[in-house]
Amino acid sequence: MEDRLIEPREVPLGGLRALNVWRTLPHRELPTVGAWCFVDHFGPTAEHMNVLPHPHTGLQTVTWLVDGIIEHRDSLGSHQLIAPGELNLMTSGHGISHSEVSTEGTSVLHGAQLWIALPDGTRDTNPGFEHFAPQPVRGPGWEARVFLGSLLGAESPVATHTPLLGAEVMLATGKTLEIEVDDSFEHGVLLDVGVVDVDGTKLEPGDLAYAAPGARTLTVTAQEEARLLVLGGPPFGEPIVMWWNFIGRTHEEIVGFREEWQAQIEGGRQVDGRFGVVDIDMDSIPAPEMPNVRLKLRH
Repeated sequence: MEDRLIEPREVPLGGLRALNVWRTLPHRELPTVGAWCFVDHFGPTAEHMNVLPHPHTGLQTVTWLVDGIIEHRDSLGSHQLIAPGELNLMTSGHGISHSEVSTEGTSVLHGAQLWIALPDGTRDTNPGFEHFAPQPVRGPGWEARVFLGSLLGAESPVATHTPLLGAEVMLATGKTLEIEVDDSFEHGVLLDVGVVDVDGTKLEPGDLAYAAPGARTLTVTAQEEARLLVLGGPPFGEPIVMWWNFIGRTHEEIVGFREEWQAQIEGGRQVDGRFGVVDIDMDSIPAPEMPNVRLKLRH
């Protein structure tokens, strides 16, 4: 696939009183960047996040905040407040359920939520949860926090199921930063705020610049003070079926996941099963109806 610019589309997140987010992945021209298969960017906004308990399979979720605090609870018993500059990495594997609610004291919410597809060999692994606060690395006119993989002399200790890169980079106005990257990776640069050029392509907030494997550097110039996320990994190489909150390999598998989740909802509340139970006084989100056509593989 050639280098290209992906513009975001606005979608509601979380049903009634939904938080509006800007989504760049998946895209009809770009289903994945490495194992990154889903990228939502939101804020800054006075809206609140109120995502009730819901399930996942076959993936990892990443939450990265710039402003605000989100309370995470999951069916493993994890209870974590997510603050700006901290990574929440939840592995669904065989199955997990969780909720995410912004705290009452949060007046501005701003950040990104992303999914990582698990490879076939580990997609049925046990669920898990990790929290990590990377230390910033700095140079003239730039600062970075590397939450997955390695970049700019920093390395995250968080283990991943495929080689991955995830980092926040901030640039001063007029700064040009040449970032050395792994040439076996494909990369996505998501602009949060500011205006930048990435290898000559101009990005507005919410845009994602895609760089195909083979590049050894990414050259980013900030026309205005900017914050961006740099994502990367080797091409995933596995077709996936992605529907609602599930990643599988066949239509029938997704149908089965949906049926198992629906069987865990009684009177709006969770009972135990494949996805466990989130310890929170909230109804759970029922799965939508399956479409009238077979789900297609994303390549």
